Amino acid sequence: MKIIAGLGNPGPKYSGNRHNIGFMAADALQRLPGFAPWSKKFKAEISEGELAGEKVLLMKPQTYMNLSGEAVGEAMRFYKLAPADILAIYDELDLAPGKVRLKTGGGHGGHNGVKSLDAHCGKEYRRLRLGIGHPGSKELVHNHVLGDFAKSDRTWLKPLLDAIADNAAMLVKGEDSQFLNKLALAVGDKPAAQAAAPDPKKPAMQSHIRQARNQKPAAPATGPMADMLKKLFGGKVD
Repeated sequence: MKIIAGLGNPGPKYSGNRHNIGFMAADALQRLPGFAPWSKKFKAEISEGELAGEKVLLMKPQTYMNLSGEAVGEAMRFYKLAPADILAIYDELDLAPGKVRLKTGGGHGGHNGVKSLDAHCGKEYRRLRLGIGHPGSKELVHNHVLGDFAKSDRTWLKPLLDAIADNAAMLVKGEDSQFLNKLALAVGDKPAAQAAAPDPKKPAMQSHIRQARNQKPAAPATGPMADMLKKLFGGKVD
């Protein structure tokens, strides 16, 4: 079994907050065919289903963000799972809106939900970080993360959440690069492989050896070789 935990704060007051993008992603996954309606267990809302032949437990901890690890840790111990069996989805200030990163382990970056997960589950779980952008100064961070997404964010937010759900099987199968490319395409970015590919309009670079081979050697203008060439070609030497 795998646990996919979206992080956020419970209640309608917080439902549209940038800090709740993890909950939003979990909701998008729960709407996939085969997932049960939300129920309550492990201090969380949970939904069981299947992705790529693997049992999956979706979780939305109801302990508030700062205590998210209590709920996820309880479920992890109940099912006798390892940290590697957990995927946490949460907001990331240090990524531009719509940008995504996926990795195993790492620091908490000041995110209180991640601090709690580290304390209750260990650090070697997978982390899907969804960019919400930084407001520009530390004093504005609190209102930014606990503020609702702006109307302008709709251009990337819904396509991103839909792409997470549509390609969730890749997450379970460990096809991380393909998954990230799908998300990049959904929000209008170039996928990593395409961004690294050479521009077909530009001529390919050649090594200095190949360049030398392709160059036509100049005929000598004077000397015995020049005289011989003039006799052979009737005085026309290029």
